[in-house]
Amino acid sequence: MKRSSLSQERRSSGTHPGLRTPLTWPEDKPFRILSIDGGGIRGILPAAILTELEERYLNGRCVGDYFDMITGTSTGGIIALGLSFGKPASTILDLYMQHGSKVFPPAWWNFLRMRSAWRWWRAVQDHRYDPDSLRVLLDSVFGSLTIGNALRRLCIPSFDGFTEVNVFKTPHHFDYRMDWKESMLTVAMATAAAPTYFPVYRSGERMFADGGVWANNPVMIGLVDALVCYQIPRRQVHILSLGTGDTELRFTEGQLLHGGLWDWKEIIMSAMHLQSQNAVGQAGLLIGRDQLIRLNAPTPKGNEKPIDLDDYVRASSELPAVARQLVDNSGDSIRDRFLLAPADPYPPFYGPRLVDPDVI
Repeated sequence: MKRSSLSQERRSSGTHPGLRTPLTWPEDKPFRILSIDGGGIRGILPAAILTELEERYLNGRCVGDYFDMITGTSTGGIIALGLSFGKPASTILDLYMQHGSKVFPPAWWNFLRMRSAWRWWRAVQDHRYDPDSLRVLLDSVFGSLTIGNALRRLCIPSFDGFTEVNVFKTPHHFDYRMDWKESMLTVAMATAAAPTYFPVYRSGERMFADGGVWANNPVMIGLVDALVCYQIPRRQVHILSLGTGDTELRFTEGQLLHGGLWDWKEIIMSAMHLQSQNAVGQAGLLIGRDQLIRLNAPTPKGNEKPIDLDDYVRASSELPAVARQLVDNSGDSIRDRFLLAPADPYPPFYGPRLVDPDVI
């Protein structure tokens, strides 16, 4: 099978050849980053955590208003985009809870575990779900808004048809000229086009797939961008990193004895887990682990099965309670570190907010 030919220029062809000129940042002002993992319908967890924070500490105000930068992958990218123009996390959570079953329609039968087998066989041949259900829902949220309309700095990973990493960024640095015209709908669909779940997302001649393939936990994307764009001491950066549920993956007997394709069929889950672990570890080394708060669902114990990325029934019934418990344990620390004063909307170098700073 021939690969699709692409006539447009590679994004990497415009890479800055030297060091980026850093912008000034106040010496006494912390730089607060919110990072949200990918994870399909398990995005209910970070959305519910943020909703709890809004209700307990912010009188319902959008929690995104309290961060200088928001980075998110896949479902986390969708949440990040919504927060970036002032949509409360509670509204985003309602969308997940009320419409998630339309995007990931449950298979109610499970005789002899045939539900799992059927979905696996469908994924072997074709993507599992209709992307139009997701697109219609996201269009109702973002409408005609572009990245340039965002009030918070954004870094949203995807990858493109050249198999190159692609991070959509707001125009918060004068080198970032490319993405401000991108519709938020395009960015949301691009970062969430998870292989086997949805088809590659096409926007004109361009093609995109889920950023979770290489950066399911985007914490280092946000941190590196902050450090190269601004004159910020590393200890001045504070990060709230939200997961969507995780599991410890041990070598199976088949992997130890045989090591074939069948034995490693779930390798993507291992890769996501290890990438996330590495990203948090690197961020902690750079700024100090005490500067980073990481919230995630507890690791499943014994034979307990983790929630699948498309399991709306379990995600909607179990994850809100997990979110409440996590905020019970860490909410006051998050409040003291991130929620005492709102952040200023970033000053853009390009885009519609140059004309009117309040336009969204």
